[in-house]
Amino acid sequence: MFALHPQTLPELAGFIDGRTLITLLGLMLLTKGVEVSGYFDFIGRKIITGLRSERRLALFLVFSAALLSSFLTNDVALFIVIPLTITLKKLSALPVGRLIVFQALAVNAGSLLTPIGNPQNILLWSRSSLSFLGFIGQMAPFGAAMMLSLLALAWLCFPARAMAKAPHTEGYPYRRPLLLSCVALYAIFLLCLDFNLALYGLLAVFAGFLLLARRVLLQIDWSLIFVFIAMFIDVGLFTRLPAVQPGFAAISTLGDGGIYALGIGLSQLISNVPATILLLNTLPSNALLAYAVNAGGFGLAIGSMANLIALRMSGERKIWLTFHYYSLPLLAWSALAGWLLL
Repeated sequence: MFALHPQTLPELAGFIDGRTLITLLGLMLLTKGVEVSGYFDFIGRKIITGLRSERRLALFLVFSAALLSSFLTNDVALFIVIPLTITLKKLSALPVGRLIVFQALAVNAGSLLTPIGNPQNILLWSRSSLSFLGFIGQMAPFGAAMMLSLLALAWLCFPARAMAKAPHTEGYPYRRPLLLSCVALYAIFLLCLDFNLALYGLLAVFAGFLLLARRVLLQIDWSLIFVFIAMFIDVGLFTRLPAVQPGFAAISTLGDGGIYALGIGLSQLISNVPATILLLNTLPSNALLAYAVNAGGFGLAIGSMANLIALRMSGERKIWLTFHYYSLPLLAWSALAGWLLL
């Protein structure tokens, strides 16, 4: 893109949404801190040993994935729940591949609820005038509809038969002081975001981990930040190309139905985060756009980066077919449900 339409460094920097990057980095640090504390592994294993059927275990893990994604972002939630799910191969005959598919779908459904649940919502929230709770109120009907639908589907797809468990598996050490510190830093960071003090919130998180657990700063996926920087720049350069200007000018003339279909369609072609970045160049951040790009996370695997992360982590080749068997019908349902709820 740069070769087709050269720009100066200040112009390239102008394409980057700093608040979105700060929010992503802060959440990545906080999530890694919770993971390092060992809490999710600890509590997950405790609950698993208390469940008696495949259906209960599946419903618990699917709901947990959705709940975690609402506050820890969808991709980060997957890095927590999928390794735990894979260990179930040692615990039972549960169809782990199918369960991972449902967890991928669950984080798409759960993450659409909050402004920090996924990257597109972070971006949409940063461009809107809504408060944290205001954004949740906007997305709540759609989130509830998709989550209830997914839980009902999971109920049908996982039998209620008893599950044989191994007598003991070794977990990670649980560090309660680090967990409580992460919770406190999480609250501080969210307050700073709500009061437009994102940079100060990030500095507080950095300072906290420098004092409490420096290895958290080294273990997060820093390359993800650079991927988003490149994404912002590529989309910005693309929108400046003279050849595409007539097409972007036409977007603003579309009706609500056209914008909704375009948001879903673009998400299926280039993933919903780049689609959001692209559309926000010509459209306001509102419920119509938010519903469209979040519905677009279902369907093809490329619709959401979380889908690709989950399928790649599973290590199973056949899981790609299984994923689309469930995800494509859910795309049709989410598109219809979202439109009816607008």
